[in-house]
Amino acid sequence: MPRQQSLLWRPSPARIQRSQLHEFMKLVNRCCQLELTDYQGLHAWSVQDSASFWSLMWDFAEVVGEKGEQPVLNAASAREAVWFPEARLNFAENLLRHAAAHPDKDALLFQAEGQHRRRLCWTELTEQVAAIRAWLEQCGVKPGDVVAGYLPNLPETLVAMLATTALGAIWTSTSPDFGADSVIERFGQTRPKVLFSADGYRYNGKLHDSSSKARTIVTAIDSIEHWVQIPYIGTPQLTPSDEVQHWPELLARHAGQPLRFTPMPFNAPLYILYSSGTTGQPKCIVHAAGGTLLNHLKEHRLHCDIRPGDRVFYFTTCGWMMWNWLVSALAGGATLLLYEGSPFFPDGKVLWDWAEQENITLFGTSAKYLEAMEKQQVHPRDHHYLGALRTLCSTGSALAPEQFDFVYRRIKSNLQLASIAGGTDICGCFVLGNPISPVYRGECQGIGLGLDVRVFDEQGQPLLEQQGELVCCNSFPNRPLGFWGDDGHRYDAAYWQTYPGCWHHGDLVAKTAHGGIVFYGRSDTVLNPGGIRIGTAEIYRQVSRFEQIVDAVVVGQHWRFDERVLLFVKLADGETLDGALKAAICRRIRNQCSPRHVPDKILAVTDIPRTKSGKIVELAVRNVVEGKPVKNIGALANPEALTLFKDLPELTE
Repeated sequence: MPRQQSLLWRPSPARIQRSQLHEFMKLVNRCCQLELTDYQGLHAWSVQDSASFWSLMWDFAEVVGEKGEQPVLNAASAREAVWFPEARLNFAENLLRHAAAHPDKDALLFQAEGQHRRRLCWTELTEQVAAIRAWLEQCGVKPGDVVAGYLPNLPETLVAMLATTALGAIWTSTSPDFGADSVIERFGQTRPKVLFSADGYRYNGKLHDSSSKARTIVTAIDSIEHWVQIPYIGTPQLTPSDEVQHWPELLARHAGQPLRFTPMPFNAPLYILYSSGTTGQPKCIVHAAGGTLLNHLKEHRLHCDIRPGDRVFYFTTCGWMMWNWLVSALAGGATLLLYEGSPFFPDGKVLWDWAEQENITLFGTSAKYLEAMEKQQVHPRDHHYLGALRTLCSTGSALAPEQFDFVYRRIKSNLQLASIAGGTDICGCFVLGNPISPVYRGECQGIGLGLDVRVFDEQGQPLLEQQGELVCCNSFPNRPLGFWGDDGHRYDAAYWQTYPGCWHHGDLVAKTAHGGIVFYGRSDTVLNPGGIRIGTAEIYRQVSRFEQIVDAVVVGQHWRFDERVLLFVKLADGETLDGALKAAICRRIRNQCSPRHVPDKILAVTDIPRTKSGKIVELAVRNVVEGKPVKNIGALANPEALTLFKDLPELTE
């Protein structure tokens, strides 16, 4: 049972009244003859009458397109329902809809390491999209074709995506820190017709060339007919023999072209996103244009209260779904802030300097970043004015209760802290914040509107205030269309077979008495000593409190007909894992969690393996510990770290 947590923030009556969520609730009451007054009531109605909810969401957001008469077919089936079967729209048209009204205002701001900054107004953004779209069409790209980006988080990346989707083609991307083999494993499945790449990227004060890797990718994937390089770090251009075209030349050649949008069915493919691939070949998850747009409008406008003129930032790469989530904020009339590089170069203040200078209203990051800020004693509240900042979002892993304290004490006290969770699978969130409800320490504020999210035990029975599996029991428009190249078997096995008729997401959670959600880790990495299920996040929360420890991973090891818990820690420079520190770790875990949570062994390693998006890979570590193969190390940011866990003599004792 989750502990009762203290109240940290409550929105003022004025903030509630100003929120778009409050405006939407008034629309619902007016159209449906209801008297809803709070989030719980609105959420209950949105699940009971989800067809009306999503239809009113379309109207409230003023989606550009034809909605049709019928919101959903086969609504009773979470797996088979078809949303807005008659609707037609264009994703890019909706993201660029504010250009006509605000041609000279900022559409995006860009900053990279070394104070390299650029701005694009709505007119400039639209003109560049029109030029690249015209070139793509000239190359024979049609609706349904795949266009790929092997790119940093640049303005050109956004332009290429919008140009692709403007003509109804499908966009897919990875970040340039992926090795060539990992990119080939992803793009080789989806068979892009065009590849956009950059000459390199910046990170932690260093320039990294990407040209040779891009050449390898183009050579290996024979579906790529056209290759475009974007100049960024200034390395020598590729030679004419590479048959590569250059971005500035395309813009100049097609300047002045009118921007046209190809209307597409609501359920036409828009994006292909990739699973991490740490347990096998990455899954190529196909997301629909209409479902992605409508869900992002819901999450941005109702849950995050993003409005025209807001300035929205999320620290992300183009290989993480949060990039796709971020760029949709254009549809709400917000200005995007794109950052490329390390968030701690030249120091931990760099992002907060930018937040102050550009009046950021929503700051998005990860729990790992907040933890690193705390350990490096970066306290924005002491040296930055953040008067414009209303919302801070965190995702990627569970946000520990102590990190909630850090945000309110060291960043800003009057702030909506939204710990959000969902993922690549749905290109969105199951659990979010909302601007009219309080924030409790250690809890996500609640379940997303229109989603019948429940907590099940292993037999499929509902739980309250107990740990169980996160499931969604109704259909929703941003449910993925499936996996690229799959006949449905992998898709069903991934989400639908564990609890027939319900989406099984793979997170271990508990629902609190007041509707909050507490995360305990991925259910496929649950520890099971003595038959007691333990979420790894509970242990990480306690270990992160030690200044001597920089990072950690905890796994289970089959041992003498049971399972024992192994904790590996990466120590700060100059620290030693001695008996006193081990005893302190065990004591804290025993007191704050339970005796069952205490590791059987604590070992020091020099690095912890993580994915490109910063997630710890417990399954890969466990496989190495138990002498099993790791199927796909190319998905890791630091695959060499796995060798540290191999053949350790302490693990045979």
